[in-house]
Amino acid sequence: MYLSILIFPLLGSISAGFLGRKIGVTGAHIITCTCLIISSILVTVAFYEVGICGSPVTIYLFHWIDSEFMSISWEFLFDQLTVSLSLAVIYCSTLIHIYSVDYLSSDPHNQRFFSYLSLFTFFMLFLVSAGNYFVMFIGWISAL
Repeated sequence: MYLSILIFPLLGSISAGFLGRKIGVTGAHIITCTCLIISSILVTVAFYEVGICGSPVTIYLFHWIDSEFMSISWEFLFDQLTVSLSLAVIYCSTLIHIYSVDYLSSDPHNQRFFSYLSLFTFFMLFLVSAGNYFVMFIGWISAL
């Protein structure tokens, strides 16, 4: 469930970016907003589990560098601070997505905008939920 919080904005970005011409403007709006609403619901559940009940979660994916003096792994940490910041990031981004549907209705490159906005949301969540400085740096550089 915790990795789904990160995956849904990426899924919305990929679908609006690569399938933007096939699904159209309305399809890009529906897919990206739905993915962020689902991610918002999952962050709310995670806030209850981690923030209120106090059970932090560490998700270890794999080692990137494993040498004698240095060990760098891809991992994500969901503790009380992470979930609180993720809640703020995903709620604001969801509201920006919903507001942008009407605000940018006359923009000819709507699908591209929504793809980039969902990708930015993914990297902000990636940055916030990083388990070490290496993953946080990757999220920070990518969010720029």
